[in-house]
Amino acid sequence: MIKTTIKHSALTIALGLSSISIFTYAAETQATSFTVQHLVNLNKLHSTAVSHDGKTLVYAVKTVAEDGSKSSDLYLLELKNPKAKPLQLTSAKGTEHSVQFAEDDKSIYFLAARNGSSQLYNLSLNGGEAIQISDLALGIDDYKLSADTKQVVMSIRVFPECKTLTCSKDKFEKEAERKSSGRNYKQLMVRHWDTWFDHARNHLFVASINGNKLSKTVNVTQGLDTETPPKPFSGMEEVTFTPDGKYIVYSAKAPSKDQAWTTNYDLWQVPIAGGETINLTEENKAWDSHPTFSDNGRYMAYFAMKKPGFEADRNGIMLRDMVTGQTKEVAPLWDRSPSSLTFGSDAQTLYVTAQDLGQVSMFEVNTHFGDVRPIYNSGSNSLITVVDGKAIFAHKSLSQPSDVFSINLDGENLTQVTHVNETKLSKIKFGEYEQFTFKGWNEETVYGYWIKPANYEAGKKYPVAFLVHGGPQGSFGNSFSGRWNAQLWAGAGYGVVMVDFHGSTGYGQAFTDSISKDWGGKPLVDLKKGLAAVGQQQEWLDVNNACALGGSYGGYMMNWIEGNWSDGFKCLVNHAGLFDMRSMYHVTEELWFPEYEFGGQYKDNKELYEKFNPVNYLENWKTPMLVIHGEKDFRVPYGQGLAAFSFMQRNNIPSELLIYPEENHWILNPDNLEQWYANVLGWMERWTNK
Repeated sequence: MIKTTIKHSALTIALGLSSISIFTYAAETQATSFTVQHLVNLNKLHSTAVSHDGKTLVYAVKTVAEDGSKSSDLYLLELKNPKAKPLQLTSAKGTEHSVQFAEDDKSIYFLAARNGSSQLYNLSLNGGEAIQISDLALGIDDYKLSADTKQVVMSIRVFPECKTLTCSKDKFEKEAERKSSGRNYKQLMVRHWDTWFDHARNHLFVASINGNKLSKTVNVTQGLDTETPPKPFSGMEEVTFTPDGKYIVYSAKAPSKDQAWTTNYDLWQVPIAGGETINLTEENKAWDSHPTFSDNGRYMAYFAMKKPGFEADRNGIMLRDMVTGQTKEVAPLWDRSPSSLTFGSDAQTLYVTAQDLGQVSMFEVNTHFGDVRPIYNSGSNSLITVVDGKAIFAHKSLSQPSDVFSINLDGENLTQVTHVNETKLSKIKFGEYEQFTFKGWNEETVYGYWIKPANYEAGKKYPVAFLVHGGPQGSFGNSFSGRWNAQLWAGAGYGVVMVDFHGSTGYGQAFTDSISKDWGGKPLVDLKKGLAAVGQQQEWLDVNNACALGGSYGGYMMNWIEGNWSDGFKCLVNHAGLFDMRSMYHVTEELWFPEYEFGGQYKDNKELYEKFNPVNYLENWKTPMLVIHGEKDFRVPYGQGLAAFSFMQRNNIPSELLIYPEENHWILNPDNLEQWYANVLGWMERWTNK
């Protein structure tokens, strides 16, 4: 997968068009610097839904109590009453998620695994217990309701050759009981992200909701050897009913042997009873996604990339007239890549979110004229719904974990709706942060952020944690992360610097495109210039006493820095970094990624792969490095980390290795995350003499 200077403090955060007090400390002396223990114990907002009339919000919160016990429950909040308190709706063990309102707003649907597998439940908002309305042989991964909420489409993992759920269940059980452990494959992809392919696929099942039961369950993707929706990062935003309830439209690749090197996702339409499936976007050989219909069914909006094989191309907003079949791009000159879209009630307005200059902002787009108007442009925002003249959305920033907010569509009357961490945040002190700019590669403007140490004292100099984002088409912007959380380094006494180098997202597609075929070129120039510039702008930053850290492409950059900027840092932290581009090409799972980034297969473009291959500059390596990797990382297999560590050990370069047998490309286990930060901060303290 940031314009004028924006300054933030820990007490009051400037949020776009207005400022509001997010939380107030009881006393400055009671607040402590942010630690990883604080991070893993924060409550987490994770599922939200707003009633059709805009009066009611239902949301889920994963709560961590003071004694360490955890729970997850649903809460109801009346949006029209500013004095309303949240009402807890559920208290059963386990997690309720994927909340949706019934058409009459008198009940909600959700998924829960209360009886062994994930099934669909309905809960009346007038009181009473939730009723399980599905009893399928296999668990439901996710679902979406039709407009009249009388039908449901469900994503369930099955074997394509099976015609019943029971058949798939039996095959899963037999596979689990099999005494041999070998896996047999005849084509790629044999594994993806962190999972070996087990020959099962995500399929779509449609059922009618009759009272408190499901009936007429039909696999509308029967027999297809493809994922619907594609995993592991896509969900039911890729699946929808047509407003008349007669068809399902979904995004998927056609069954083929080129799954590992194509990004040609198309939109497919299939009757709810199954049958003939029509490819709606056959002409486009790049990525089509996010089918979304206007309420009257006349128009379908969706995203379309233009470059086959490129996963970070700009998402163009497409609009199809379902009566005439005419398709056009909406706002073709708008140089942003939206990530979500919702129709307004008039069928002439779309509401989208998109990365924009270090934020994830909300915009209103006119489908006739292509006018794009910003609604809210601070922090990272995820639109929940637009109703009754308001946008209801989840908001987070560099010093604020996710909560629900509302704002008028004219950008006025910003209001915080939920306060899921109010008490916990009152005891935490975050570092002040600010956006900055400098002249990077080719004298072009590049953006970044700095964060002051939480206990900053004027006149002191502070060591620097220089964070390099992954992707490489990504961004370390104004957001709050559960993994690489920049405030944790500020809490540990470091000045934090993050640069959105050439290749980052949210600054126009040309800026994003500029890193392809130039991994070690423009970005390294930007990183060098950015660190020097911020050191001049902020004299409290001791840029000569800095450690650099990065994961994925950021880890690649640590290896690249070792060979091409070896005197820049006191130490490096390399998480899941690419070490040898030749071996990397042949062991990663999504081949379309290196083939686009380096202009083809390794055998066809060796020169470029080797030009930016860290292993070719080993003679310059000398900076102490901590290497971290997960053994279930199939994107950048852990041999890349082992190779870097082995070379440094053999050549007496100070180095350590931290390996996680059960983790993938990310560190997800809270206990492992605490260990990760303990090792990283300990390594940095050793070399910066903080």
